[in-house]
Amino acid sequence: MAEHLTIDHVGQRGDGVSLTSGASLFVPYTLAHEIVETERDDEHPERRRLLQIDTASSERIDPFCTYFTRCGGCAIQHWQPDPYQAWKRQIVIDTLAQAKITCPVDPIVDAHGAGRRRVTLHARRGSDGELRVGFAASASHAIIAIDACPILDPALDGALDAARALAEVLKPVSKPLDIQVTAASNGLDIDVRGTGPLPTAIITALSRIAEAHKLARLTRHGELVLMRVPPVVTMGSAQVTLPPGSFLQATAAGEETLAALVLQLCKGAKNIADLFCGIGPFALQLATKSKITAFDSDAGAITSLQQAIKDTKGLKPIKAEMRDLFRRPLVPQELRDFDAVVFDPPRQGAQAQVERLAASKIPVVVAVSCNVQTFARDAKILIDGGYKLESVTPVDQFRHTPHIELVARFKR
Repeated sequence: MAEHLTIDHVGQRGDGVSLTSGASLFVPYTLAHEIVETERDDEHPERRRLLQIDTASSERIDPFCTYFTRCGGCAIQHWQPDPYQAWKRQIVIDTLAQAKITCPVDPIVDAHGAGRRRVTLHARRGSDGELRVGFAASASHAIIAIDACPILDPALDGALDAARALAEVLKPVSKPLDIQVTAASNGLDIDVRGTGPLPTAIITALSRIAEAHKLARLTRHGELVLMRVPPVVTMGSAQVTLPPGSFLQATAAGEETLAALVLQLCKGAKNIADLFCGIGPFALQLATKSKITAFDSDAGAITSLQQAIKDTKGLKPIKAEMRDLFRRPLVPQELRDFDAVVFDPPRQGAQAQVERLAASKIPVVVAVSCNVQTFARDAKILIDGGYKLESVTPVDQFRHTPHIELVARFKR
């Protein structure tokens, strides 16, 4: 049965929130003050499916992608840019306020640039037996087959064709596949996961696909199938070879923006620790002016960073070391020689390491985060330890989604 609701505001996950019934009901693809016709979602009692917009917001615009509302990748393409950006910045302000943290929040920095340079495509057989390659549907495990994605960097041109070709070769395996594609500076780097052991004939066929599509490299669960050239990315003056399936900021503009903010906030520091350093997007640029010691638990990332250090001239000394900072965080005695620390942890934050930082005497701590909630938790630990949160800058490299990054500076 249809239900008419008035939308009160857009929630932190990008859904419109209606308070009409007295409880919060979530309606995707709606905006504040809209009157909409909905139906119940039996699997999610607090959610409603949008049937029709009876009264549209003056801020509503037409989405630019034909798959919007079917593909689950984008939550917001229907909102004018200015109120959309204000909403994202407000997420940061509200989350900090909930944690009782007071700090000025800078205007949001758009870092979408040319678009996403990495993407994970899914290949699944439907109930009809047809193989589909694309993205998961909204609020579903079903796969929406796509021909193009307008938020991808042009450097990923050919990614969909290559993924479909690889999925066709792997059809006899009859397993769900995740196909991670990264646009390196010199070609596409693809890692296929979900296949299990493969016979020699299929490995040979995969190699032929890699050659035909001129892939820089093809790996399966990180194991090499074929490499035409080592896939590299530029970080400052360095060329870094990507480990298979490695983490990379979603957009080139996002990486450049975050690195520029980190450099600015570390200005004047001569000896810096870079924690959760990955393949070195901050370390390699900070090393133009400062001595760097970098730590990460990913052996492949550290190996790549160490090689880039050897191959790059004009840098101050950099030491890259493998260390699990969740299990073995740096303690205050190990931190005493640094005059600044940068940390950029995964989404779960860095509570164990932050507790040690809070007990240290380091004058400046710069935090980079892709999760506002865990950042607020970690920030509170530093503040309770005597640090002042001086600045927070939101960065939007995940445009059209509720995800937001930030860079913050703490000073003792």
